[in-house]
Amino acid sequence: MQPLLIALAAAYGAAAGLLVPRPLYRLAVESGEPWRADCPRGHALTGPARGWLGRARCPRCETDAGAAEARYGPGPVLPALLTALVCAALAAAAGARPELAVWLLLAPPAVLLAGVDRAVNRLPDVLTLPMAGAAAALLGAAALLPHSAGSWPRALLGGVVLGGAYLVLFLISPRGMGLGDVKLALTLGVALGWYGWAVLFWGGFAGVLLGSLYAMALVLARRAGRGTPLAFGPFMILGAGAGLVLGALGTG
Repeated sequence: MQPLLIALAAAYGAAAGLLVPRPLYRLAVESGEPWRADCPRGHALTGPARGWLGRARCPRCETDAGAAEARYGPGPVLPALLTALVCAALAAAAGARPELAVWLLLAPPAVLLAGVDRAVNRLPDVLTLPMAGAAAALLGAAALLPHSAGSWPRALLGGVVLGGAYLVLFLISPRGMGLGDVKLALTLGVALGWYGWAVLFWGGFAGVLLGSLYAMALVLARRAGRGTPLAFGPFMILGAGAGLVLGALGTG
C-alpha cells in the first residue's frame, strides 16, 4: 500500500508541476506591475481559469514562428520533478492519513511561490493569503476524520506564532525580510503547528538558518552585499517541508 501511495503522490506532483510554469511566468513581475496577460510576442494567454492553467506554450507563436519560439517562462521539467519529489516525500512520511491530502494540495502552490520569489524577490498576496486560509480550513476538515495525527487548534496557534515571529524580524530588519515572508509564515506555521511545537520550532528555524547560510555564502563570494535583496521564501518553504516530513515520521 505504501509504495503505491508514494507512486500516486509522485504522479500527482509531476502532473501538477507541469502547470507551474504558466502562472510563474504570469506572476513573476516587479511590484506594482500588473500580472502578465500576454506571451512575449504579445498574444493573449487563453485557456482554463482565464488563462492561468495550461502549458507555457503559445499556440499562435507555434503556428507563426515554430515550436522553438512558442515556449515562454521556465521549462516544465524542473517544476514537475521538484513537485513530484516533494509530494513523494510527504506521502512516504505521512502515509494514508487525512492530512496528507492537505500537504499534497499545498505543495504545487508552494513550489510556485518559491519560483516567483526566486525570480523577482516577491511573494504575491494572491497566493500567500489564500494559502493560509486554505491550510487552516483544510486541516480543520482533516481533524474531523479518523486517523489524523495532529491538532487543529495548535495548527492555528502555530500560524499566529510563526507569523508573529516573522513580523518581529521584519520590524527589526525591513531590508532583510519582506511582508510577503510574514504572510507566507502564516501558512507554514499552520502546517508545522499541526504536528507539534517542536516541529514548528525546528521547521521555522531551519528556514532562517538555510536562508542565512545562503546569504553569508553570497557575501563571502562577493556576489552580494549587506543591502542586496535576497529571496527568502524558498528557504522558508524548504525548511518547513523538512519539518513536515520529520513531524509526520515522528507520529508514525
